[in-house]
Amino acid sequence: MKVKLADIIDAIEFIDPLSNYFLDMETGEIIMISQMIMTPEEMEAAYNTLDEHGFCSLPTQYELRDYDIMSSFVDSLSGTAHNRLASAISGRGAFRRFKDEVQRLGIEDQWYSWHNEAYKRKAVRWCEENGIEYE
Repeated sequence: MKVKLADIIDAIEFIDPLSNYFLDMETGEIIMISQMIMTPEEMEAAYNTLDEHGFCSLPTQYELRDYDIMSSFVDSLSGTAHNRLASAISGRGAFRRFKDEVQRLGIEDQWYSWHNEAYKRKAVRWCEENGIEYE
């Protein structure tokens, strides 16, 4: 079974602390289980389906390490952009300050391209580590 890499990337982009995503190893379907939108009964039914077919858990929000992606983007820059963004990502509120500074600098397209490539690399690595063929 081959999975679409784009489906894996889409799923990991939506990961949050109250949701988990799984690849159903029989069907290739990506299943989201979320405390925010599912009742306990729905969650139990979803887990039972996964248990029947076998599953592979997609990376968690913690494993994606979005801060590291921001930091590597900052390190790829030089001059004023590097200095302003390096300052923005230190301390509490780093994500908001980073986003605001990227907008002020007018480098949103560059940031989103960097971010998308980082997620693609993570999705490819996850597939390879779990022996999952992708297209």
